[in-house]
Amino acid sequence: MQPPIPAFVVAVHSPNMKLYLLVSLSLILSLPVFGQDSTEQVVYPQRGYDTERIAGQAPVIDGSPYDAAWDGVAWSGGYVQFEPNAGAAPTQETRIKILYDDRNLYVAFRCLDTEPEKIEQRMGRRDQFPGDWVEVNIDSYHDKRTAFSFTVSASGVKGDEFVSNDGNSWDSSWNPIWEAKTQIDSAGWTAEMRIPLSQLRFSSGADQVWGIQSTRMDFRMEERSLWQPQERNASGWVSRFGELRGLKDLQPRRTVELQPYVVAQRATYPEEPGNPFANGSDNRLSAGLDARIGVTNDLTLDLTINPDFGQVEADPGALNLDGYQVFFREQRPFFVEGQNIFDFNLSSAEAGGGHTSDQLFYSRRIGGSPHRVVSSDAARSYYVDQPVNTTILGAAKFSGKTSSGLSVGLLESVTEREMATIDLAGERSESVVEPLTNFQVGRIQQDFRGGDTYVGAILTGVQRSLTDDPELGFLHREAYSGGVDFNHRWKDRAWYVAGNTVLSSVSGSKEAILETQTGFEHFFQRPDADHLEVDSSATRLNGSSGMLKVGNVGGNFIFETGATWRSPGFEINDIGFMRNADEINYFGWMARRWQNPFSIFRRLQVNGNVYSTFDFGGTLLQQTFNVNSHANFKNFMRVGAGASYIAYRASKTDLRGGPTLRISPGAEYFAYVNSDQRKKVTVGAEGYEYRTFDGTQLERSVGLWTSWQPLDAASVSLSPSYSVLRRADQYVDQRDVASGTSYLVATVDQQTFSTTVRFTYNLTPDLTLQYYGQPFISRGRYQDFKGFSGEAMAEAFGSRFVSYPSGDVTYDGEEGIYRITSPDGDFTVDDPDFNFIQFRSNMVVRWEYRPGSEIFLVWSQGNTASGNPGEGLLRSLGSNVFSDEVRNTFLVKATYRWYR
Repeated sequence: MQPPIPAFVVAVHSPNMKLYLLVSLSLILSLPVFGQDSTEQVVYPQRGYDTERIAGQAPVIDGSPYDAAWDGVAWSGGYVQFEPNAGAAPTQETRIKILYDDRNLYVAFRCLDTEPEKIEQRMGRRDQFPGDWVEVNIDSYHDKRTAFSFTVSASGVKGDEFVSNDGNSWDSSWNPIWEAKTQIDSAGWTAEMRIPLSQLRFSSGADQVWGIQSTRMDFRMEERSLWQPQERNASGWVSRFGELRGLKDLQPRRTVELQPYVVAQRATYPEEPGNPFANGSDNRLSAGLDARIGVTNDLTLDLTINPDFGQVEADPGALNLDGYQVFFREQRPFFVEGQNIFDFNLSSAEAGGGHTSDQLFYSRRIGGSPHRVVSSDAARSYYVDQPVNTTILGAAKFSGKTSSGLSVGLLESVTEREMATIDLAGERSESVVEPLTNFQVGRIQQDFRGGDTYVGAILTGVQRSLTDDPELGFLHREAYSGGVDFNHRWKDRAWYVAGNTVLSSVSGSKEAILETQTGFEHFFQRPDADHLEVDSSATRLNGSSGMLKVGNVGGNFIFETGATWRSPGFEINDIGFMRNADEINYFGWMARRWQNPFSIFRRLQVNGNVYSTFDFGGTLLQQTFNVNSHANFKNFMRVGAGASYIAYRASKTDLRGGPTLRISPGAEYFAYVNSDQRKKVTVGAEGYEYRTFDGTQLERSVGLWTSWQPLDAASVSLSPSYSVLRRADQYVDQRDVASGTSYLVATVDQQTFSTTVRFTYNLTPDLTLQYYGQPFISRGRYQDFKGFSGEAMAEAFGSRFVSYPSGDVTYDGEEGIYRITSPDGDFTVDDPDFNFIQFRSNMVVRWEYRPGSEIFLVWSQGNTASGNPGEGLLRSLGSNVFSDEVRNTFLVKATYRWYR
């Protein structure tokens, strides 16, 4: 499980340009000073463990490490605290043994406890790390950057993660086949693991040395102890492992795993009279195959044919009024497993400006909703069966790492040409909504200097078959991107410099490229953007992106500073994720941290952050300056708070292709508190507020969460949240007039409520019942319509927008429109009020009846509705979520995993 890493960045803005430049310059000049730490670092000698090959019968994995085979090696103790008191003796002692044979690695733990009745035996889902647990990390490549992590709790729940980037990335989606059992006795608890060598990656050798680390979590003390001691302020994780010696004449085993599956599904929903596609139920029976083949001992080929993800948890509800895409995390197993090798983030996490989710490869693009929508029209007896998602015909991944330190990742996926079926008064026809599409990603990284330096490259590609589908001419025919990245660390890995640069190119019809140029991410048509020009004859668009940063993360004072850019023509959203182009961002942060307990604190950190944003024409878009702090107390509570002063902001997107619009200055604040997470009942709360000083915008949100562990085998959590947005210049519409383009805005009052409910019950570590449910409602009401004055950068809000007199705005309830009289002529606009309601839930029974083989029983419910905006928030939610308009899906999925 990943060691605790404190968070350290929130944003604030400087009051004026001179002060901003002064602060930025002072920060840059002071960074080398803050990078030095006068505290003397403790250097721990590297430990070693000498294992032995099993001569006779292998131990039985039952949680009791007293078989005769275990007598062949000695117990190794000497664990040292890592948290909270780094370097101190642990409250309870821990010992480890390691054996091996031709097929497996065996690990045993003896976790002593002076009060065994207080051992926390909580259960949970795989990779949840409940209660007391022990863990072994194995760097079988011995590259000092990557490792395989195996964890088992005192209750017998397994966890496994693939560790990369020297401990900065822990991928819990990696699910190898292995065994673990535990037992409680009068001296504490014991554990045994059997890890097939086929699940590890290593090279052949007569006498091998692997990196090794072990961690124990004492839950009731919230204490972590390590077999190989490590200083809390030291950078890196895998690079500081001890050594596992005595591995003689090991021959790598090439993985061969086949996992066929079969799915039976039935969906029920309200019958729609007259609609031949909505008769009240649908049935489906399908089958597919997942496979994993070891091409060499280092490189693996993963395949999936006709994949099914029916057991995957539904996405949470979301509704943005700002126009930006919503980022949803990947949850489909094939794309989640091993995704770290394809990671290519375009920004530092601290760069600000909303770019932290921008990435060159976003796997949710594969198998997403069709780009073209054909809608039903009941008044014309015109009904459509529109595919919800694009069918993935198949996908393949080739990945691994060689003994020379070369990491390789190749991914290919093909999605189906999707058709909407149309019924017009009984006559059936089809219309294409998504073309046959091919996706590719290629990624390599080469380690140097023992993993302290790496250089990498990536290529992505998308090809769509559009020749026979003129209806899809608005899509790119081809989209490519390619980039390089590097990271160089020195001075015991404390200092680093990292960067990347990417080129992108999309091609297609004139219609497709024009739509890209004038789309939300680019808006080339902005009248004040002299550096941009719309080319309606173009059939290709090229762009670039890059990032460069330097920092120090060793010691008590840490910092990072750097810059990122996106050129106006940069476009990757066919296979990546990008919120916006045409931006240059500067960022810098520094922090003072106290990692060891003192006074009332177990851990404390204070942070400062500064960043600014410009477009490629030199227009300043934002200045930011911030302070925030986070603390863990000795009573195990956690709190954090921050404040921001926002002196200058301007938006390229608020007027949807109009001029850059100035946003009034303001301030924002946040705070959170968490109770003692060791308790059976835990609670927490968070709050946020942003407001402009002239009162033209207000955002508030509050979130609560509580969890209850009534039994070791059961847990319940509830997390409601409520937010309010009141904004006086929310975009509504635009129209062409004699003097140019007229923009209409209004005051919006948006209220959003959601709550997430989770329940988990473990009958055994391998048989679980899980429930997830989320009702979501977002309601918006508009009033006080205003016209744009033409002074987009005026300092006063009243100079940017002028309200229409009440007599000039009338509402036609029968037509659902507003009629507005303006100096540019009378016009109408559709009523923008909305009330979006959604309910999503999954109940899953999962049984791993043999290692890697599973049976799923799934019940999903879903409902999406539009309520009356004039109705109360909770009343509207209740009347729609619990209505009869609910879709129920019942699914049985069985998999069998064969391996050797």
